[in-house]
Parts: sequence; C-alpha cells; structure tokens
Amino acid sequence: MFKFHKSLDVITLFHKPSVPASLRVLTLLKQVSAQASETATEDQAADHTHQNKIQRSEFQLNVTEDPPTGDQLRTIIEYTGERKAGQIVEGAKDGADAINRLSQDIKGFKAPVTVDWNNGKADLVVGDNESEIMKMIAQLPKETEEV
Repeated sequence: MFKFHKSLDVITLFHKPSVPASLRVLTLLKQVSAQASETATEDQAADHTHQNKIQRSEFQLNVTEDPPTGDQLRTIIEYTGERKAGQIVEGAKDGADAINRLSQDIKGFKAPVTVDWNNGKADLVVGDNESEIMKMIAQLPKETEEV
C-alpha cells in the first residue's frame, strides 16, 4: 500500500547568539530534533516490535538570527494575542505598536522566540522556558503507519 508522507512541521527559532537563553533553546531544539529522527538498527537493538510502526514527531528546525518580518510578527501576535506584544518587542502595547517599533529598531526584538507555524494555531514560546518548548514539540502531530 502506498501512502503519501506528510511534510515535516516547521519550528522556527528567532535566535540571538549573544543571549544565553537563546543558546540554551537552540541546544535543546537541536537535541530534540536529533532524537526524534533517530531509529534503531538491527545491530543496536534486539527487540524490533517498536519498529513495526513509525511514529513521527520529527520537525524541521529553522534557526534565524534575523528578527521576524512584519508579516511574521503580525502572525505571531495573532497567535499569542495583542496583550503579549510587549513580551516579543520591547515596550510594545499591542500588535500595531510592536510592528511599528520593530520596523524602527530591530534591537527591540526579544529573542529567543520559538514558533510552530504548521498546526493551524502556532504555539509560541518567548524565552527559554524548557517545559513550554517540550510541550509545544509534544503537540506536533504524530504520523503512524504500518511498515
């Protein structure tokens, strides 16, 4: 039986290497991404019953040191709500203010920001809250099929 495979969900990390929290988030996302894509070989494990089904919570990690574009920021604020605009852009009172402030000074953007774009509503984690990042990844759809 032939099945089309769903493309990987995209998680974007808006990253600033000079921010320790951003480095922690990058390390965490790289580790989780690598673990999600690992599979055991016959030499590595004796029990292969888990390999009869493939569960996929893999994701495509997109890391950028650029702040979000106006459209991306608008989408992020739609996902989080206007009241959280100040958590994303320094001093912003709402979405329009955040977009305006970011267009005037990109240094006002508060990295790290982690966004899951693919699941109808994006989950957003501002900062390095590891449990929230892991919760976001755990909510990625898993594709299961017989091999």
